[in-house]
Amino acid sequence: MAELTRRYVVMAMASEVPFDPVDPDGVFVLKPWKDPAALRALMAYRDNCYPELRRDLDAWISAIQAGPVVRGDVGGRNERHVKGSRTAPQARPRPTKRGRRPAQHRAAGRKKRR
Repeated sequence: MAELTRRYVVMAMASEVPFDPVDPDGVFVLKPWKDPAALRALMAYRDNCYPELRRDLDAWISAIQAGPVVRGDVGGRNERHVKGSRTAPQARPRPTKRGRRPAQHRAAGRKKRR
């Protein structure tokens, strides 16, 4: 993982100041081992990197996927909402009133009664 460690410096936060969204040198830390949404973000990043970094990230992602499922506080809350997850809630179509056709199937030119 030479490219991964060459490209990124891992360090403790220098201060406890709040996150500044307008700071161009600001960082946002994700924990892909503990948060399935962070793992998806890492995968998206990998898919858009130069080849050497992509290989390092792919090895890291493979290690995470082969390892035990570990969830942190945020990861546990995100798990139900990850797109493509088996545990994600499924959207259901709204039921129509009995005996009435949905609005998109009404004959053209007919007005809706109230």
